[in-house]
Amino acid sequence: MVSAASDNDPTNVGTAAVVGAQTAYQLSWVALLVGPLLAVVMTIAAQVGTVARDDLQSLTRQRYGRGVSAVLLVSVVAVNLVTIAADLQAGAAGIGLLAGVSSRWLVVPLGAALAALLLVGQYAQVVAVLRYLLLGFAAFGAAAVLARPDWSQVLRGSLVPVLSLHREQVAGGLALLGTTLTSYVYVWETVGRGVEEPPSGAAGGSGLRRARTGAIIGSVFTALTLWFMLVASAATLGRHHEAVTSAQQAARALRPLASSLAAGLFAAGLVVSAVVALPVLLATTAYVVGVHFGWRRGLSEGIGRARGFYGVLVASTVLAMAVSLAGIPVIGMLVAASIIGGFGTPVGLVLLVRLARDPQVMGDQVISRWLAVAGWAVAVLVGGFGLLFIIT
Repeated sequence: MVSAASDNDPTNVGTAAVVGAQTAYQLSWVALLVGPLLAVVMTIAAQVGTVARDDLQSLTRQRYGRGVSAVLLVSVVAVNLVTIAADLQAGAAGIGLLAGVSSRWLVVPLGAALAALLLVGQYAQVVAVLRYLLLGFAAFGAAAVLARPDWSQVLRGSLVPVLSLHREQVAGGLALLGTTLTSYVYVWETVGRGVEEPPSGAAGGSGLRRARTGAIIGSVFTALTLWFMLVASAATLGRHHEAVTSAQQAARALRPLASSLAAGLFAAGLVVSAVVALPVLLATTAYVVGVHFGWRRGLSEGIGRARGFYGVLVASTVLAMAVSLAGIPVIGMLVAASIIGGFGTPVGLVLLVRLARDPQVMGDQVISRWLAVAGWAVAVLVGGFGLLFIIT
């Protein structure tokens, strides 16, 4: 649940807000399409982690060498660092909107609090905190209802796919699909299942079924949350043709268009998305760097035993704070992250599917042929969407 939900970070909230403002309900079906695509990827990642008892970066290094591992490392870290800075800024902005204060003074406290959670808490404690925070994503559902959408149009846009060559719709659809399946999401799933969770009975039939079921439920939850974000934006910003470029702008613009309660709930959802996604982003970055350099790593390790791992975690947080306080435009960074992710995410997906079908990694519990075909299809789709998104 936490792995999949972290995919709806503030940058994804911003994407949904922009698409809803530009295309109203016409791309609601694309938001729902994220569910099965993400479910395929997360199911494969859950099975790889549960059976192989290792993470994607480590398995890639063992089977394909340091060169391929370095490519995966760069594709993950480059996107993560930019996204961490953007998400930290957006999370602070959401708190500022709720508290009525400047977000500039909230960047450092928010970053420090999240870093402290990872430094002090062990894996089970961190996941326990984030698991309860998932309830906060219901704020987007409440905001969508309070925005008073035309539900007949919502259902039509959600259940009857309409393909259009209009530039805004093409760009919006590519943005929703091409920037959703980011690599840190499935890398973190392999870390959680393969490294951090206790191995006792995990690879057995019941443990594997539980892992797959959790991956599917988390993916459905994430797609529905994305759909609520788009509906809330379409019912307000789209109806009034209000252009926005970020999630925080969307939350601010909702106040006069819907109600102060709807705006507050959207801002609260924005804060929750940042608080859930940032620990996953920070920890994933530290894990993949630690694997590459052969460091001891893990949220269950003490700081004294995994200094390099925690050093990367703290350095990533400080860098994100510096970028936010320096006033560097987030939009430019996100465009760069989208370009890198458009090429990097399919690389990770290809490696994930290959490892999941490799008997030397999975033994007699390789993924089924139909799941492998679905995985290859998602890799091709995400690669194609990412490339088209970059060209557009």
